[in-house]
Amino acid sequence: MIWKDKKNKRLIEAIIAIDSKDEAMCFFRDLMTEKEIDEFSNRLKAAEMLTKKIPYTKIEKETGLSSRTIARVSKWLKSDSGGYLNIINKLN
Repeated sequence: MIWKDKKNKRLIEAIIAIDSKDEAMCFFRDLMTEKEIDEFSNRLKAAEMLTKKIPYTKIEKETGLSSRTIARVSKWLKSDSGGYLNIINKLN
């Protein structure tokens, strides 16, 4: 599993250490490219839309994601880890 790697665990520790939205925005801007930030934002949006039973075609139009990526998000949304659902519930 990817989270057994020390450097990957360190990334999670860094994210947990974030204290504010401004700090998060600065950290993620330094960590990722603008394209990556946009991609991850679109994946979260797709997950939220999928929980509302919005069709793939509409999700594709609104996010620019491919149907393959949306299918992957859908798979993870239904997975045992519950990462997407947990965060979506916290945001709502």
